[in-house]
Parts: sequence; C-alpha cells; structure tokens
Amino acid sequence: MNRINLFQSQPDTYKAMSALESYINSTPLTPIHKELIKIRVSQINGCAYCLDMHNRDARKLGETEQRLYTISAWRDTSFFDEKEKAILALAEEVTLIAKGGVSDNTYNNAIEILGNQYFAHVLMAVITINGWNRIAISTHLQPALLTPGN
Repeated sequence: MNRINLFQSQPDTYKAMSALESYINSTPLTPIHKELIKIRVSQINGCAYCLDMHNRDARKLGETEQRLYTISAWRDTSFFDEKEKAILALAEEVTLIAKGGVSDNTYNNAIEILGNQYFAHVLMAVITINGWNRIAISTHLQPALLTPGN
C-alpha cells in the first residue's frame, strides 16, 4: 500500500523539520559527530532511508568503512574516542527513552566530556534525527537502489 508523501501533502511539516536541521547545521557540532548521531539513531530505529543517506554522507566526509561497520558495536572497539563514545551513549539512551530514560551516569559523563553547550547541541541533533526517522518509517520512505559503480 502506498503511503502519503508527508512533505507534499503538508509542506509546512518539511519547513518545520528543515528549521530544526538548519539549527543543527549552525551549531559547532563537527560534521562527523552529526553523522555518527544520525547513523546510530537510525540503526536503533531501523530507518533504512536515513541509514542509506547518512552512511553515504559520512563516507563523503572521509569516515572510514571500518568505523561505519562497527558503529552499532562501538563499545566493543577502540575506534571511537571519548567524546564520540559519550555522544553515542547519549544518542542511544535518548532514542530508547521509554526503556528508562537517560541514566545519571550517561548524562553526567556526557556533560563532563562535552560541556553544557556541546551537550545541548548533541541532544537537539538526536531529537531531530529521531523526528526524521519517524517520518521516514511511518510513510515508508525507501532509499533508491544503487547499481554497481554508483
């Protein structure tokens, strides 16, 4: 069954989400941090459309295949630095908020490592990609199938 294209039927929804995305893009979050957040949250939510887009975006930024392959197991590798680990832990707990919220340990660690301002930007980036994921999943947005060489 075809689902509506939310952005065609309600263009103001796209404007609202784009305003959040513009805010995120205006923050001092590094491009790689933004993509790590988008990829990990999209993995948890099972958003194929966003995973396809943000893995390709991360590769364009120079992210390694090895790190991309292991984001879901970041705790079990030495590939991610202390800041990235704090970001990924926070992203996971905010995304899975119904399973107990954000723990004091994760929150305090993130504040200590990231500082209040960077923490706030990370939090908003996590909230924003969760919104995009929910739109894409609810309306069955699908990534385009690439052929070899694309």
